[in-house]
Amino acid sequence: MRKSIVVILGIICVILIYFTLVSAGKVFRSEGQLPPRTPVSEQPKYRLVLITQELDTPFWIKVSHGAMEEAEKAGASMEVWGSYGKNEEDFLKKIEIAIDSKVDGIIVQGLDSDAFKNLTKIKAAFNGIPIITVANDVPMVDSLRRTYVGSDQYLAGQMIANQLLADMGDSGKVILLGDSRNEYFQQQRLKGIDDILKNHPNIFTRYAETADTKEQVIATTQNLMNELPTVDAFIAVNANLAGAMIQEIGRRARVGPYFIYSFDDSQDAMSLLESGNLDGMIEQSPYDMGRISVDRMIQWLSGKTVPLNTEGYLTDIRMLRKANQP
Repeated sequence: MRKSIVVILGIICVILIYFTLVSAGKVFRSEGQLPPRTPVSEQPKYRLVLITQELDTPFWIKVSHGAMEEAEKAGASMEVWGSYGKNEEDFLKKIEIAIDSKVDGIIVQGLDSDAFKNLTKIKAAFNGIPIITVANDVPMVDSLRRTYVGSDQYLAGQMIANQLLADMGDSGKVILLGDSRNEYFQQQRLKGIDDILKNHPNIFTRYAETADTKEQVIATTQNLMNELPTVDAFIAVNANLAGAMIQEIGRRARVGPYFIYSFDDSQDAMSLLESGNLDGMIEQSPYDMGRISVDRMIQWLSGKTVPLNTEGYLTDIRMLRKANQP
C-alpha cells in the first residue's frame, strides 16, 4: 500500500514538472509577440491644449483644424477642449483642469474677466505653464500671456468704418451694438470705428450695449430704433449679436435700405452675408490662427524664440461683401 502511494506521488510530480516546463516555454516564446513599445523618439514632444468657449462655430472649427495639423507636423499632441454656447463656468473649469494636468502649453480664447485673469496670471504662471491667447486677446499686463495670435481688432474696426463711408457717404446716423461684457477685442473694434467716424462731423453715432441673449438683443434693437427712427446704418460690434439684431430690423422694416456690417466669428455670420442681410463683414484667418499659435508655442517650449513678441502675431483680415459671393 505504501509503495503504491509513493508511485502515485511520483507520477503526480512528473506530471506537474512537465506542465511547468510547457508553460514556461510558452511564456518565453510569447515575448516576441508582445505589442511593440513606442520608441522614445516617437513619443509626443509636448502636450498642448486648445480651449475655446465656442466649439461648434465654423470659425473655431477652423482654428482647431489649423492647430491640430500644425501639432501633428511638429510631433506634439494636441487636445481641443471647450464649451458650447459660451458656457463661461465650464470654459474656466477646463482651463483649471488643463493647469492641474500639467500640460506643456495652453492656447486659449481670451476672456476679459477677473476669473480668467486669475487663472492665467496666478495659477498657470505659478505652475510654469505658458499661455497664448488666440483670436480674442487679453492684455499681457492683465493675463501674463506669452503672446497673442489673431486679428488686429483695431484695424478691423477701421475697415468696417471705411466701408460704411464708401457705401453710405459721409453723413448719416449709425447704431453701434455691443455686448455688455465689453471685452477687450470689442473695445479695440470700437476704437477703430470711432477713430475713423469722428473725423466726419455729419455722421451721428449711437452706441449701446446689450446682454447677448436673443430676447435682450431684440429688445435693445427695438428701443434703439424707437429712439433713432431715421437711422441709416447698423454695426454689430460683437458678431454674436448680428442675427437677432437683423431679425428685429426685418420685423419693423425692410432690411434692404439699411447699411449693416459685422464680423465673421459667429455661428451665422456667413449665412447672413450670403442672404444679403449683411452689406459687409470682416473675414479673419482662423485656420492660420490655430496653426501659428501652435508654432509659436513650440518655439517657446523648445527655446528657439524666447521671449515671444508680446505685441502678438497678427493674421490677415479682409472686407467681404455680398457682391464678392458667387
